[in-house]
Amino acid sequence: MTAAEPQRDLVHLLSMAEHRAVRRQSALLEAEAEGCSIEQWRVLNLLADGLGHTMTEVAEYALLPAPTATKLIDRLVTDNLVYRHPDPADRRRVLVHAAQRGRELHARLAPSLARMQSEVLRPIGTGEELEALLDHLARVLDPGSARAGQVVA
Repeated sequence: MTAAEPQRDLVHLLSMAEHRAVRRQSALLEAEAEGCSIEQWRVLNLLADGLGHTMTEVAEYALLPAPTATKLIDRLVTDNLVYRHPDPADRRRVLVHAAQRGRELHARLAPSLARMQSEVLRPIGTGEELEALLDHLARVLDPGSARAGQVVA
């Protein structure tokens, strides 16, 4: 008698793909920039747009709880990769910006990560269809999220 295969569901398949993608991206980040974590990359990737972002935006984009995001930003400030500046529209809020060193690190890492993403998506084509499907899935699963609709790299 053979054991029945467990039924795989959507959440399992997504988790499995996410786990493998994170493991691959982590290895690449470690090889290219010793000590750069996925979360640090996500922050630098968000800040690469040149705009300041609130801690709430940083935490959501980096997929971190607020206290953990604050500790991460503290470390990135210490490493001179980002800096904080008061929001000119609301002096009670702080915006996080990429420092020159953070922009340089992002510029150095981005091509390698883009190549990796292209390799992964090659069998799927440009990946635009997959991005659209993941975007739709994110919005359906959490329609109230401020970051819903943005694919996280």
